[in-house]
Amino acid sequence: MIPRRRAREIALQVLYSLDVNPALDVPAALAQYFDRFHGADGDGDDTKPQEDDRVFAEELVREVSARRPRLDEWLREISHNWRLERMAQVDRNILRMALYELEHRDDIPGRVTINEAVELAKRYGAAEAPAFVNGMLDSALRGLPAPK
Repeated sequence: MIPRRRAREIALQVLYSLDVNPALDVPAALAQYFDRFHGADGDGDDTKPQEDDRVFAEELVREVSARRPRLDEWLREISHNWRLERMAQVDRNILRMALYELEHRDDIPGRVTINEAVELAKRYGAAEAPAFVNGMLDSALRGLPAPK
C-alpha cells in the first residue's frame, strides 16, 4: 500500500467513530482502534499498521480533532450549496483531514493531499463522493496563499 495511505484510512475510521459516538474521546478512540485491529503477528497482513502509519494516523486524528471547529468553518466557506450537516459523514471526515493537511502540512504537496482524499472517497464514499471531494478541495487549494 502507498506510504501514508494506510495511516489516512486508519485516521478516517477513527474520526468517523468519533463523529458517530460523541461520548468517545480521542485517546479512547485511538486505543479502541489499535486494540481491535492491530494484527499481532508480522505475517505481511496489510491490515497491521506499521509504526510510521500509526504515528501519522494518531497525528491526523489528534490534530483534526483539535482543529475541528476551524476546519468545519473552512468547510462551510467552500461548500456554497451544502450544509455541513447534510454531507455524508465519511466525506466530511475525508475533507477535514485533507483541509488540515493543506493548511498545516507543508511537507505534503497540495495535489498529493487532494489525490489521497479522492482515493479515500473512492474506497469509502458513495459513487459521487470522489468528484465532490475533488471539487471541494480544489476550491480550498485555490484559496490558499501561494507557498513562499
